[in-house]
Amino acid sequence: MKSVQGVLTVPTNNQLPIAPLGRQHSLRESVTESLRTAIIAGTLVEGTLYSAPALAAAFGVSATPVREAMMDLTREGLVETVKNKGFRITTMSDRELDELTEIRLLLEPPVVGDVAGTVPPSGVKVLRSMADDIVDAARQGDLTAYLAADRIFHAELLRYAGNGQLVELATSLRSRTRLYGLKILSESNRLADSAQEHHVLLDLIEAGDGAAATELMRQHISHARGLWATGETETPQEQQT
Repeated sequence: MKSVQGVLTVPTNNQLPIAPLGRQHSLRESVTESLRTAIIAGTLVEGTLYSAPALAAAFGVSATPVREAMMDLTREGLVETVKNKGFRITTMSDRELDELTEIRLLLEPPVVGDVAGTVPPSGVKVLRSMADDIVDAARQGDLTAYLAADRIFHAELLRYAGNGQLVELATSLRSRTRLYGLKILSESNRLADSAQEHHVLLDLIEAGDGAAATELMRQHISHARGLWATGETETPQEQQT
């Protein structure tokens, strides 16, 4: 169904393109993860108003956990509340998305390079398990699980820098990024190949190769404005941004 920006849409249950609820610690968290995925992947349309009752009906739950989830996503900058109407998916321009990627490129690659060779074997083992979760979710086409596992993996890796503010900022920037090509990659079975980069990154970190880990992390983040954003392979020029 086509949506007009600023107009409240009340689609029927089977018209809402949101993923089934996964196994999370609480219903609120489960709803939040599913809605976050729908926004990041573009299945909930930016600029469009959605009502909590309509979303709740699609999930088969009451409106309360949906409203709670939307408030969480409001704090993340993914939605905004519209009094007495519902929640509007925030619009992100190409320039804004480029800026998010630019900031991430300034923050994450050098930190990953710095922690290379410092992660203890026990930590590498935990990160390997997380990387397995990312690959498994990609192979199963579960974008909600994929994005959640990816977010947890990178937050855990960055924690070895010992800077909690950095972890919080990087995680926030990651959550605000729109990745409209993920569904295309998943449906074409290419997402699992991309997910394997996490294991390659861990190989470099375990080997203490900071320079190579920095470069791979830079390429990994650049996917956010190329491969993961559109489903198309980046051009050499895009890979250098």
